[in-house]
Amino acid sequence: MKLKRAKGSSAQDGFARILANTGWLLGGKGVGAVLSLAYLAIVTRTLGVADFGRFALVLSAANVIKTLVSFDSWQIVVRYGQPHLADGNGNALNRVLRFCILIDLASAVAGGLIAAIIILAFGNQLQLGPGMGLQAWLFCMVMMITIRSSPTGILRLFDRFDSAAVAETMIPVGRMIGAGLALALMPGITGFLIAWGAAELLCAAAYWYLALREGKGRLGSWTAGRALDARHENPGIVGFLTATNLQTSLSAMGQQVAVLVVGLFVGPVGAGLYRLANQLAQSLTKISSLLSRSIFVELSRTQSSHGVDALRSLFRRTNRLALIAGAIIIALILTIGHPLLGLIAGKEFLPAYPLLMLLGVSACIDLVGVSYRPLLMATDRAGLSLRITFASTLLLLGMQAVLLPMNGTIGAAIANIVASIAVFLMMGLATRHALALRDTLPPEPGAN
Repeated sequence: MKLKRAKGSSAQDGFARILANTGWLLGGKGVGAVLSLAYLAIVTRTLGVADFGRFALVLSAANVIKTLVSFDSWQIVVRYGQPHLADGNGNALNRVLRFCILIDLASAVAGGLIAAIIILAFGNQLQLGPGMGLQAWLFCMVMMITIRSSPTGILRLFDRFDSAAVAETMIPVGRMIGAGLALALMPGITGFLIAWGAAELLCAAAYWYLALREGKGRLGSWTAGRALDARHENPGIVGFLTATNLQTSLSAMGQQVAVLVVGLFVGPVGAGLYRLANQLAQSLTKISSLLSRSIFVELSRTQSSHGVDALRSLFRRTNRLALIAGAIIIALILTIGHPLLGLIAGKEFLPAYPLLMLLGVSACIDLVGVSYRPLLMATDRAGLSLRITFASTLLLLGMQAVLLPMNGTIGAAIANIVASIAVFLMMGLATRHALALRDTLPPEPGAN
């Protein structure tokens, strides 16, 4: 009986931390959601459908490249930094951090080269307009140098989700201020690109300042050993890093590539409508990515220090929470989606409402299954999660290739729903199998 209470208590404590940490993230995102409605209204009403489409294509191209080359190094810091933090080995923790920083810097260089190639090869097809190629490349470079996964990992390792929320609000705050200045001084695509780039720089600076402040005295020496020594001190780190990068790139790239593909098929107007609908749908389901970050930290901690019963209990609690959140958000999209779209962007953007409904349903399906990927990652099944993500991304792009020529942007949105259902089913089966296998393993050292 005591053993069951201990396992239940550990799961309850973990769930409480997930709620608290997600609450902090939601607080920051809540500010961002409110401000995003304001600056989206400024941008859409200033640029109009066609120029907003070109603006969206630049943002999507930069995000595609960023997700393609960047690594979720914050997961490395959390996963491999926890043992060093528990042992008081700050120098080893510092080497893990420096290893991740090197990866981020290499990603920035690779991203700049890829951006130049894409703009030179496909600039005309994307109809960016005269003189936009250089601006698009410079914006891509800003996105590359502001990769902030490493400091994010430090804040999450120390359970300072509150500090991360403060840093994250710098993007919507910076965009809001920048959009106002652009409206007054440079009301065009260039002005808004400058504003968005400045917001990214502000956010990155805030993350590093807060991470170094929180890590003062606990991060060890910055000259203790080589950063590459982390590969030998932390077995499996390279494989885990590769799997997380490919998985993040595939899952995010499909969404961003869709905007580019729509632009190629139907031009900037269609891309602008699709981008706006997708952004609003993702804003309403932002809790999905926030829960995923909090869940991964707690599932990693639970699987290493408690038994499978505690892990399963925590997993079930998070699933119930995600199901309730998904149902509420679908109801919101059906009831306030149309008037919200007209209020934010104006009547000329109302044709995006069917896209908003379809993309919102897709995002809510992803939300309901938000616990699946973190559990696979926390139980050393990153490879399986990667294979599922790869299959679902191929399905998404394949369905878009078939449906987009036939049904236009509606076809692209339907492809998202099909892919979301497929990944939900595959991830669900994989997590059940993972938990069943853990039942057959001997208790881990330190399990309660």
